[in-house]
Amino acid sequence: MSLRPVLVNMKALDDSAVGHFWAEALGWRVAGEEPGATAVQPLGFDWLDPVTVCVDVIAVPEPRTTTKNRVHLDLATTSTAHQAELVARLRALGATPVQVGQGDVPWTVLSDPEGNEFCVLEPREVYRDTGPIAAVVVDCVDPRAMARFWDEAVDWTLHEVTDDQAVLRSAKGIGPYLEFLRTPGVKTVPDRVHLDLVPAPGDDKAAEVARLRALGATDLDLGQGDVPWTCLTDPEGHEFCVLARS
Repeated sequence: MSLRPVLVNMKALDDSAVGHFWAEALGWRVAGEEPGATAVQPLGFDWLDPVTVCVDVIAVPEPRTTTKNRVHLDLATTSTAHQAELVARLRALGATPVQVGQGDVPWTVLSDPEGNEFCVLEPREVYRDTGPIAAVVVDCVDPRAMARFWDEAVDWTLHEVTDDQAVLRSAKGIGPYLEFLRTPGVKTVPDRVHLDLVPAPGDDKAAEVARLRALGATDLDLGQGDVPWTCLTDPEGHEFCVLARS
């Protein structure tokens, strides 16, 4: 029994505008546009057998609050010149520099057109083969507790656990990392960005949801009604969804 991260789900007032921004930012394509949903994927992506994650931007009526997102993307670069070029290109696309208390650091913190923070990292060898998304980063109080839950929840490999961070990645050694960073404060508002998971072939979604509840996940009612996915929260309250395969 296993689950795989498949989507980075972003909320937006204007899903089309934000989706097209991220398609340009990542060098991917807008793979589908429906009323209220814009899918951004690399060429050849198969969501039923994901070896990376894609981005889905979903329209919501609520604007983003001024509270910093506790889930964000880190983007990879291959050289200092590439980092500078990417930052300039993203700013031309509508990204804005933002201060989140980072101080003097070698990476650049930006926000997308609706204020969702993300980082353009300086070149790091560990991210050289991840593709454009180096990591999905989750702020948390206790990385060790997050490692215990997420290592059991998904079929990715746990690479590192300390008091300050926990790091997972696909067992195939490709695609982005999933990182939990110890961060001051606690979650106070719903996540504007979250992960969606999909069962492996042959695995039963209901059984996987029951397994997650036994690990410490909690059911989440967002008024979603009768939908084919299940909304849950992890032990620190970060929302995520388990999708049906059909």
